[in-house]
Order: sequence, then structure tokens, then C-alpha cells
Amino acid sequence: MTNEPHNPPEAPPADEPPADQPVTDQPAGAGTVPVAAAQEEEARCACGKRPLDLCLCPDLPKARTRLGLLVLQHPQEQDRELGTARLLTEQVEGAVLKVGLSWPNLAKALGRNVDPRRWAVLHMGSKEDVARVPRGELRVLDRKGNVDAGGDLVLADLEGLVLLDGTWSQAKALWWRNAWLLKLRRIVIHPDFRSAYGAVRKEPRKESVSTLEAGAFALGKLEGDPTLQARLTAPFATLLDRWRKRKPRRPSPRPPGPARPPSSGTDRPA
Repeated sequence: MTNEPHNPPEAPPADEPPADQPVTDQPAGAGTVPVAAAQEEEARCACGKRPLDLCLCPDLPKARTRLGLLVLQHPQEQDRELGTARLLTEQVEGAVLKVGLSWPNLAKALGRNVDPRRWAVLHMGSKEDVARVPRGELRVLDRKGNVDAGGDLVLADLEGLVLLDGTWSQAKALWWRNAWLLKLRRIVIHPDFRSAYGAVRKEPRKESVSTLEAGAFALGKLEGDPTLQARLTAPFATLLDRWRKRKPRRPSPRPPGPARPPSSGTDRPA
């Protein structure tokens, strides 16, 4: 989970493809698959996303929540080893994960008709926004970034939550390309913990956490279940532990070779 802006940027990021360009998981020009790549794909778990030794699919618990959950994932954020979006949606019953850059509206992204006024988008907000929220809590903000006085009523009437999965620039691209997000309620969280990523991934701010951690924190508060956050994040801790154990060691430095003859001063590299 990264920090999304309140308002879409004036222009799309330069490195993003045009809005009408289709996005697929298959890279352009990939007509044939090398043998090594094919073997690597065969050694993946049932969901096809993680190597077998990092697979948690059979052991993931299921959580039933009152709120619906939709995660919009930038196509370049599909980390096959340490990404957390799928780890979250695989645990929450009925959750939807969509990969792409833009959708016409919330109903198209979700796959069913809903009232966007009863859905909220979760984001970290600016430092000023987070400062308005007590540590360990969440709040509803209006379009001007102020805490909504009727926030408790909004939360009580909420039907679902939308999360944006990607880096800072990727989240901004999703926000800019999906203007319908502006119609949703905005929830800002102020986590009272540091991300389990630690030094594995560099976060823009100390309050920044992964998509899984942000979603678990918000769902735990909104569902009124003090155990939900810990249950949803437990597999993430297991994943990181397995990843650290399998991380290849750095190769030993090469022994020094024979001394090179002194240069005559006229030799130049080719």
C-alpha cells in the first residue's frame, strides 16, 4: 500500500502506456517461452504466482467480513514472490483482485452493481492528513482533506473498501486513470506499527505499510474484530520468513589474479 494523492495529477506519468492500450500479463513479443522459463513456471504453486517453496495457498485461512473488498493492482506491481495483494484477497471471502490501469466505473471493476456512495477508497494521504488521525485509528476525510464530522455514520453505512496496490507512482497512475474513485468516500489510516517488510522494501514514510497490512488494519477496525488484523497478517510473516531463508548468499569474492605488467603508457582499451 502506498500513499495516494487526494487529487489526480494533471498529466499521466510519462512511463505509462496510453489509456486505450490493452494491458496483459504477457509481455509484448513473447511468442515462445524459453525452456528454463517454462520449467520455472511449472514449479509454481496452484495459484501460479509464487515459487513452490513460498506457496501458502493450502494453508491460507478464510475470513468472512461484512464489507466487500476490491484491490486494484497496477500491472507492473505483480511481485511474484513478496507481493501482498493476492495474499489479502485470497484470505477474505468474496474479495476481488483486478490487474490493469483503468475501468469505466466501480461496478465494472467489481463485477456487480453497487452504490459507490457506500464504498470507500483507502489511502495513506499526506503527512498533514495522517497527522489529523490519532495513531492506531482511521478517519473519513472530505474532498478538502478535512476530517468528516459525520464520519461515524459513513463508516456504519459502508458496504465495501477499495485498495490501490502499487508503488507511489503506480498508485498515482491508477488514481488519475480512474476518475470514479473521486466519487467514493476517502479513508485515511494512521498505523501504530511498522511494516513487516523492514529493510526488504524501502517505504516512502514510516507510516507506509504493505497493501495487506493496510487492508488488514482497516478491516479490523471497520469490522470491530480485534483479532482480524493479526489473523490476516500472520501469513505475511510466514512468507517473509521463508523468503529470508531461501535468499541466495552473495558469491565469495574472486581470489586476486596475477599482477598485470606495467603499462607502457601507449596502450588504450579497444
